Amino acid sequence: MITGEIKSQVDGIWDAFAAGGVVNPLTVIEQMTYLIFLRRLDEQQQLKEKKANLAGIPIKDVAYLKKQDAIRWSNFKNKEPETMYELFTKPQVKMDNLTVFEHMKNLGADNGVFAKYMKGATFMIPTARLLDQVVQLIDKINMDDKDTKGDLYEYLLSKIASAGRAGQFRTPRHIIDMMVKMMAPNKEDVICDVAAGTCGFLIGCAKYIQEEQKEWFMDKKFRKHFNDVMFNGIEFDPTMLRIGAMNLQLHGIDQPKLRGTDALSETNADVRDEYTLILANPPFKGTLDSDSVEKSLTQICKTKKTELLFLALMLRTLKVGGRCAVIVPDGVLFGGSNAHKSIRKEIVDNHKLDAVIDLPSGVFKPYAGVSTAILIFTKTGTGGTDNVWFYKMNNDGYSLDDKRNEIKENDIADILSRWSARKKEAKRKRTEQSFLVPISEIQANDYDLSINRYKEIVYEEIEYDSPSKIIADIESLDKERKSALAQLKKMLR
Repeated sequence: MITGEIKSQVDGIWDAFAAGGVVNPLTVIEQMTYLIFLRRLDEQQQLKEKKANLAGIPIKDVAYLKKQDAIRWSNFKNKEPETMYELFTKPQVKMDNLTVFEHMKNLGADNGVFAKYMKGATFMIPTARLLDQVVQLIDKINMDDKDTKGDLYEYLLSKIASAGRAGQFRTPRHIIDMMVKMMAPNKEDVICDVAAGTCGFLIGCAKYIQEEQKEWFMDKKFRKHFNDVMFNGIEFDPTMLRIGAMNLQLHGIDQPKLRGTDALSETNADVRDEYTLILANPPFKGTLDSDSVEKSLTQICKTKKTELLFLALMLRTLKVGGRCAVIVPDGVLFGGSNAHKSIRKEIVDNHKLDAVIDLPSGVFKPYAGVSTAILIFTKTGTGGTDNVWFYKMNNDGYSLDDKRNEIKENDIADILSRWSARKKEAKRKRTEQSFLVPISEIQANDYDLSINRYKEIVYEEIEYDSPSKIIADIESLDKERKSALAQLKKMLR
């Protein structure tokens, strides 16, 4: 768990950027990411050098040649600010006309998935003084422990909430953890987030396995699967791709399979029947040019709306038997267009819809107040929906206003408990917080999946006095008021 000291250190770096004129949160995070990577790169090579010296053998896969020592973190951090800044901004003749930054961009995938996506990266720290400040502050952070590095980056990413980027915001960590626990990744799973962003769902799955299934790592075959196959992500924004890649690396996932492409386009058309588990929170409220959308998706659901197209994409990319937990806007549940109805019908009739969890509208505040739900379904291709589990979440442990302060009321534990014992849910009444609805009733209601369509509300009967008695009471009170006013006047004479 991240400590107050590390939070203070990250806040200090954030404040330094603001004082130096860099105020865009995504820019701050990206520039910090580059510097963290440079520090790790040098530390990893130092470790290789120590091992090579002990073994008396040459180093393989070096990030820095001997002539490039000046642009290593351990060296440039001790330079005067202006000299350090020149190493970042002016090509060094003795080092093949490279700067620190250009060298980092040229490293390639041998140095981890982050280095693979450095094309287009831009150095945006405007002054020598700010660069020196940030380098010195980052150098003081203890990053020896893997969990500390991961927690540090997650805290850094929590600040992205104020970025205000349309469609790009972090899914709250506790919602990710709840969804991961509900899906319970298994040993053979091939997991994907089709709108990966900062890769929070992939990291949530990795941490779940590391904490709940430690014995799996005794198996060499599983370790290889975990490191090379299990984690996959698709993200078209280069900035988010780099941030997500660094997030994965700092959590000990060095070789995830990330695709830098538009998940809904023809460039992603070859991804079919590949994954056994998808967890995602894809973009809401977007529309695309129909010509740019991969044709198989519009065959499932003829629409330009991204939230519907992503559901079609998940059905295409899942293997038969694969499971999915996805956050969708409420409109997906009850929208009346042909596209809305067709995607719901596809999931209910041709696959297996397992659950609909209605989330409170404040879950994504302060940066979005949209009402959302979690859909959980299994790809079968032959149907299988019988009874769909509905749950109305009222509280997620935080206030539902812009402040999102921690509160006692929290339905997550109850959701996990009821989900794990779904057979007992058949006994619950429609007036309760969760209940089952048979497929026949959903079909009869035009595939409406909104919980309010099925939930029953008991209204307490309230008896009121007759109008004549109410009028008599008002007249009595009026007499008392006049009498009191008359006495007050007498007292003032």
